[in-house]
Amino acid sequence: MPYAAVNGIELHYRIDGDRHGSAPWLVLSNSLGSDLSMWTPQIAEFAKHFRVLRYDTRGHGHSEAPKGPYTIEHLTGDVIGLLDTLKIARANFCGVSMGGLTGIGLAACHADRIDHIVLSNTAARIGSPEVWVPRAARARSEGMLELSDAVLPRWFTAEFIAREPIVFGFIRDVFVHTDKEGYALNCEAINATDLRPEVHGIKAPALVISGTHDLAATPAQGRELAAAISGARYVELDASHISNIEVADTFTKTVLDFLKGQR
Repeated sequence: MPYAAVNGIELHYRIDGDRHGSAPWLVLSNSLGSDLSMWTPQIAEFAKHFRVLRYDTRGHGHSEAPKGPYTIEHLTGDVIGLLDTLKIARANFCGVSMGGLTGIGLAACHADRIDHIVLSNTAARIGSPEVWVPRAARARSEGMLELSDAVLPRWFTAEFIAREPIVFGFIRDVFVHTDKEGYALNCEAINATDLRPEVHGIKAPALVISGTHDLAATPAQGRELAAAISGARYVELDASHISNIEVADTFTKTVLDFLKGQR
C-alpha cells in the first residue's frame, strides 16, 4: 500500500488512472468514520477522465492517528502536503461530509491549488457541540462497535439499508474498525470548525450536493452553502447522508457532468 510522509504522519493513498498521463487530477476525501474505499462506486468512471487520488483522512483507514488535537488546518494541510509530495500543482476536489468541509477549507485558503470543488452532504458549520462532544466521548468510552448502531442508520435511508444489506455491511465493517481516538479527534475538529465567514471568498467553480433525507447536513444547509459561493451549482439527490453510495450512478453522473463541463 502506498504511503506518503506528510506533516509528520503517514497518509495512506491510492491513485487510479494513468498517473503519468496528462488528464487533470481529482482528489477524493472521505466522510467521518469511513475510508477511501467509500469511493469504490465512482472510481471506474472517474478514472476514465481524471487521474484520481484518494486518501484516508488522518485517524481513518490505514493512515496514522496521531495525538490531537486535530483542526481544519491539519485536514487541509494534509491534502496540500500530499499534493506536494506527489508533485501535483493543482487538482479538482470532491469530498463528502467531513471531506466536504475539508474542501471548503481548501478552496477558501488554498485557492491556488484547487481548480473546481464538489461539496457533498456537508456545510460550512456541521452540527453543534450537543452532537460532537457526546459523540467523541462515546467513541472513547464505548468504542466504535457500540457507536455504529446510533450513527450508521443516519447515513442511509431505511429503504437502502433493507435493499442493500451487503453494501451496508461493508460500510459498517469500515466504521467499527476505525481508530476510536482518531474518530473522536476528528469529531472535535469538526466541532471546532466554522467556515461560514470564509465561504464568501471562494472563487473556484463549485458544485454543492445535498441529500433530500440527510439529517446530518440538511438540504437547507446545502442551499445556504451554495448561495454563499458565487456561481455555485446546487443539486439535491434522493438520498440520505452518504449520497455517493446510496444513489451511486446519479452521483457519479452529476459530478462528471459538472467537472467535464468546466473544462
